[in-house]
Amino acid sequence: MPDFLEEAQSLFDYSRSLRRDFHQNPELAFEEVRTAGIIAKELSALGMKVLTGIGKTGVVGLLETGHPGPVILARFDMDALPIQEETGAPYASKNPGVMHACGHDGHMAIGLTVAKILAKYQHLLRGSVKLVFQPAEEGFGGAASMVADGVLEDPKPDVALALHLWNVQPVGWFGISAGPVMAAPDIFEITVKGKGGHGALPQLAVDPVYASAQIITALQSIVSRNVSPLDTAVVSVTMVHGGDAFNVIPEEVILKGTIRTFTKGVRQMVWERLNNIVTQVSIALGCEAEVKITDLSPAVVNDPQVTNRVQETALQIFPTGVVDSAFRTMGSEDMSVLMEGIPGCYFFIGSANPAMGLNAPHHHPRFDVDETALINGTALMTAALFEYLAN
Repeated sequence: MPDFLEEAQSLFDYSRSLRRDFHQNPELAFEEVRTAGIIAKELSALGMKVLTGIGKTGVVGLLETGHPGPVILARFDMDALPIQEETGAPYASKNPGVMHACGHDGHMAIGLTVAKILAKYQHLLRGSVKLVFQPAEEGFGGAASMVADGVLEDPKPDVALALHLWNVQPVGWFGISAGPVMAAPDIFEITVKGKGGHGALPQLAVDPVYASAQIITALQSIVSRNVSPLDTAVVSVTMVHGGDAFNVIPEEVILKGTIRTFTKGVRQMVWERLNNIVTQVSIALGCEAEVKITDLSPAVVNDPQVTNRVQETALQIFPTGVVDSAFRTMGSEDMSVLMEGIPGCYFFIGSANPAMGLNAPHHHPRFDVDETALINGTALMTAALFEYLAN
């Protein structure tokens, strides 16, 4: 096997240049037109078959070796977030109110560098690689849009891989775990309807604010009393909207929040308990309630065999690195849509450097990464792909 760590190090200037260009010119979900153009141009220059407009703004690069073998999909997300950047970096966003605050700029840079290395060693490979650059990962259904446009067809992938720079852990750390690694995210919206009135005459009104407060408190019992201590779930009310004046009891209150679960059984139970609690508490306090739950994507579940191969590859390339095989997060990812029915592994690359002040959390205005993490991500993804395509 070629020394992919050395290859990634030799191309670091290329990776960093791409990452900084993407960072300076971020684009929101389904608006990644400039971004997609650069990706398509780079892939075309490598002689790959390039498809654009997949899932609106997605790009697919297909490397076909001409020899029979497996089809491996590697996905890299493209979209930025509606955040005003506060890093002060020389490569800070030029687009007001838009920022790459989750590492997708780095993911794209890694993906294009992986493409360059694979093209160099194409003569050693068999099968095909589908390099998928996905739009709208941040909760807007980009993966589903690409699936609807046939990204999992012609040819159908046998294995799927993806990575994420992870600013919670330092450079040199790798999170590679079998089983559920990222949660299924759901959005709930609860409308509690009462009878408005004067704040000084509450006996003449039916107060949806009070009912909402009781609902918020009661919802916490789902995790503490309905979910097994051996399982995991999150129920968070994150938005409360009701009323416009200090002395008026409003007609209704709207609550919004998120549910996070790893398994279908727990997910279904939480949905049912949330509906029951909202309905019964509202009735007890004289209100009516409506509940709407939006299912965004399934949990990301890593295949044990694929994960084991990625773990072994990481240990070979980074013998002094830290490979965490028990890592899980309640964060979510629609890579799960691309992995449904396809064995895969979604792994994490430590990207923080506290000594350099590069450890702000994801989705934070001061989010930035130690760019040497691009080397680690490139080396591991390339080697993981090579393991499947050269054997």
